[in-house]
Amino acid sequence: MVKSNYLFTSESVSEGHPDKVCDCISDAILDTFMTEDPYSRVAIESLATTNCVILAGEVRGPVATDVMIETARQAVRGIGYEQDGFHWKTMDVLVRVHQQSIDIARGVDAAAYKDEGAGDQGIMFGYACNETPELMPAPIQFAHAILRSLAEARHRGEASVLGPDAKSQVTLQYMNGQPVRARSVVVSTQHGPDLSQAKVREIVRPHVLKILPAGWMCEEAHFYVNPTGRFVIGGPDGDCGLTGRKIVVDTYGGAAPHGGGAFSGKDPSKVDRSAAYATRYLAKNVVAAGLARRCLIQLSYAIGMTRPLSVYVDTQGTGHVDEERLSAVLQELMDLSPRGIREHLGLNKPIYARTAAYGHFGRVPEHDGGFSWERTDLVESLRTVFG
Repeated sequence: MVKSNYLFTSESVSEGHPDKVCDCISDAILDTFMTEDPYSRVAIESLATTNCVILAGEVRGPVATDVMIETARQAVRGIGYEQDGFHWKTMDVLVRVHQQSIDIARGVDAAAYKDEGAGDQGIMFGYACNETPELMPAPIQFAHAILRSLAEARHRGEASVLGPDAKSQVTLQYMNGQPVRARSVVVSTQHGPDLSQAKVREIVRPHVLKILPAGWMCEEAHFYVNPTGRFVIGGPDGDCGLTGRKIVVDTYGGAAPHGGGAFSGKDPSKVDRSAAYATRYLAKNVVAAGLARRCLIQLSYAIGMTRPLSVYVDTQGTGHVDEERLSAVLQELMDLSPRGIREHLGLNKPIYARTAAYGHFGRVPEHDGGFSWERTDLVESLRTVFG
């Protein structure tokens, strides 16, 4: 039986969180490759620690080592790190990137006897629900938005006393399966050494109030800002960061399963990324079409294989159509081969740096093809098929 009354919590982290710094670097380098050659093969991992970034991974494309180093510096500069322990200009950048394995390449590349195959085995999930206008779970959507609002204020100079590193956590109360109010809100944000905890609290408060619906703010006793009382040392100087370590933050905040594969630094031939985008796209269109209030979709692939091994659709008891029929229709509307996904969503473009922070989903589709998986252009076709 599905619970109807409960509390649910999701967290987000800012662009300046050590792990997100690495995601931002990896996706910025990916965009550099995609700009030079839209069909580059890239799997870039980053590690960040005190005044040092290490780049590793496998590539097949035209970008030189010095360009990767400069791209990493500019990504860190854009986040805003100019601290003694982590500064875009003075940090060491070590590059340990090599050519893509020919054994992987032969499975992925098209040939006379086969189309492009998946770059690895794996399972990918996509999810949508009607809790927010973006058709995202409300706790993760609010947690992202609070941090994005703080970051925008910092970049504008309105909150320059805050640092780039921050985290948020939002707990919502659900009644009859729908969120009705915040039970608690946690925000931890890096700040200058002379700023008191009380002052940080009052800087943060209007950003939380702006994001939560009117009347949803939690009781004052459950509004936690910098609970330890001090957060001056932050970013990679305070904690080592790694690409791909915030995969639940990147997706649905725990409201739906995650297949395990990270996104950042991977070109769209990697189904870890592209198929996760495809499943979100399909699930969102199902909910937007009014066929269900919630929709979960899973795909599975084997390395070198062109077609998914399975396509699973679950409307979690909220659907108005047969799920087997829905699965078949979705596969008719979208080719779920690696090539089909890339072409349908237009993924061979430098559109990835913008995805690295504040979630890959629940964003606005952009004119240059960014966040194409958030389009709802299958709605009319689905409504036509299902009446």
